[in-house]
Amino acid sequence: MALTTTAQLRLLNLGCGRRFHTDWTNLDLHPCDPAVAPWDVHQPLPFADGSFDTVYHSHLLEHLPADCALGFLRECRRVLTPGGIMRIAVPDLEAIVQLYLKAIHEAWDGNRESMRNHRWLVTELYDQTTRETPGGTIAKQANGQEPFSTLAWYRLGEDGAILRQSVERKSAPPTWRDRLRGWVFGSWHERIIRWLLGDEYALLQVGRFRRSGEIHHWMYDRVSLRTLLHQAGFGNFRCVSANESAINGWTSYHLDTLADGRIRKPDSIYVEAQA
Repeated sequence: MALTTTAQLRLLNLGCGRRFHTDWTNLDLHPCDPAVAPWDVHQPLPFADGSFDTVYHSHLLEHLPADCALGFLRECRRVLTPGGIMRIAVPDLEAIVQLYLKAIHEAWDGNRESMRNHRWLVTELYDQTTRETPGGTIAKQANGQEPFSTLAWYRLGEDGAILRQSVERKSAPPTWRDRLRGWVFGSWHERIIRWLLGDEYALLQVGRFRRSGEIHHWMYDRVSLRTLLHQAGFGNFRCVSANESAINGWTSYHLDTLADGRIRKPDSIYVEAQA
């Protein structure tokens, strides 16, 4: 499929999720809105060379296998005009390691809040890489099995509010309509597969989940991002803040910040480079 670009399609947001702006061309594997087109970024982007002035993706790169990252970034460069801007946001490995080292020293000395911070930071580092069910350990903690620290809620940012809403929805008992819908559109099909596979059905569930897009396959810091972008042919690499950008009118789009100015994903590193 090839999408035609126009004067209104100079800004490209890949893997946009629920955060997008209608001035941009928005793609996501599982679109949540008619303004978002479906696309799997494992495939070449459906645009001609030099179609965009800006390509942006937030918390997408870490969901790709590490050996796919360079090819994906080269594809991003292909659809950029010469001198066009690439902006990337990903979880910041350097920042979380620094916080972890601080927390473990303080936790060793018996500080209770530091113990909770240490527990959270280990979870933040590994849970989204190792989990085998939606939400993983983080979802279990949010359900009240283990209280979050203040640091945890801060680093979750907007995802923390989404997590709270999810917990509240799950705590409500299903209605008869929910049960009927589940049986008509899914349960009978799954029952047949479960019967055919027997004990191996559990392996299918894990495989489905691991391929769903939720898993983190890698982590990045400023050095690894600079190296990757240089290998992909980008120059003028720089680290920026959530509300700082060479993209004209960046803060008006509210992609890395909320309308009230808060950072949407405080665990991030933000970088820009030029094609």
